[in-house]
Amino acid sequence: MTATELGLPAVRRGATTDPARPADPRLVDSFGRVATDLRVSLTDRCNLRCTYCMPAEGLDWMPRDEQLTDDELMRLIRIAVRDLGITELRFTGGEPLLRRGLEGLVAASAALEPRPDISLTTNGIGLARRAASLAEAGVNRLNVSMDTLRPERFATITRRDRLSDVLDGLAAAREAGLDPVKINSVLLRGVNDDEAADLLRFAVENRYELRFIEQMPLDAQHGWERSEMITAGEIMQSLQREFTLTPDPTERGGAPAERWVVDGGPSVVGVIASVTRPFCGACDRTRLTADGQIRSCLFARTETDLRAMLRDGADDGAIADAWRQAMWAKLAGHGIDDPGFLQPDRPMSAIGG
Repeated sequence: MTATELGLPAVRRGATTDPARPADPRLVDSFGRVATDLRVSLTDRCNLRCTYCMPAEGLDWMPRDEQLTDDELMRLIRIAVRDLGITELRFTGGEPLLRRGLEGLVAASAALEPRPDISLTTNGIGLARRAASLAEAGVNRLNVSMDTLRPERFATITRRDRLSDVLDGLAAAREAGLDPVKINSVLLRGVNDDEAADLLRFAVENRYELRFIEQMPLDAQHGWERSEMITAGEIMQSLQREFTLTPDPTERGGAPAERWVVDGGPSVVGVIASVTRPFCGACDRTRLTADGQIRSCLFARTETDLRAMLRDGADDGAIADAWRQAMWAKLAGHGIDDPGFLQPDRPMSAIGG
């Protein structure tokens, strides 16, 4: 029985050199894309239980000995920045604020040469008391996940009554000078899909940048239904009833969000339409899970095991080569529209956003 049949992702160990790959030290793939943005998952643990992510009882968390140590993590980040052309780091989870020593990891990353741009994606629980220390350590900007402005709905969606903590965290991040402070919102049909305009109004009034994200098939329960997803088109229709939106003239590049200027500016709003308007052709991301696996795509069903290489004594060059080969094998797109599409075995909390 294979690993995939057991419900685990297929794992590639080490590097099998493809002679077709050019002699390029960067993370290039066979479609001409170059990965410069590294998403680093620090833990699969989370202190919320969002209905579209995991069951009420939570999940079986990763054993601590399977998680990368701080030294192992920093070695991989150093290889990525120094040898592979990574210029942006985003720390994710699970909930990254649950990782002990987070500020130290950020500071060590900020000390690398060349210094990468550093961002953080968080649910905002505990952010109010740590925003200043994270900014001092080297976080440049952050995203806070918040799907509603109504306390009772927040408790329904997250199964925790913590909206006030998230709002306090947003304010603290803005006061700490993090810029921009972005809000990530997922609209759920029949739950909070009437709040699009309210969320944007709140963001504009408080100088946050709002981004709506189409719900993706990454839940632990594998209960995602495309017909139930609020699409980018529906989101735009809701917003345009109350706001004038014009395309943002700024070059999008590999950014996942399409952006619009709100009522002439300066505020903008973004929509990440991974399902209905995929942007795979410009993808510039590579992903490192908390247990040291490289994923070339959020929806990948294969992984490359760098943790085993670290613990088996591989040198930096061998690890860099394995990472290059993993990215060279990246597929053209996520394949959600393909008849044979299969949801990744790992849920979003274990992959990292």
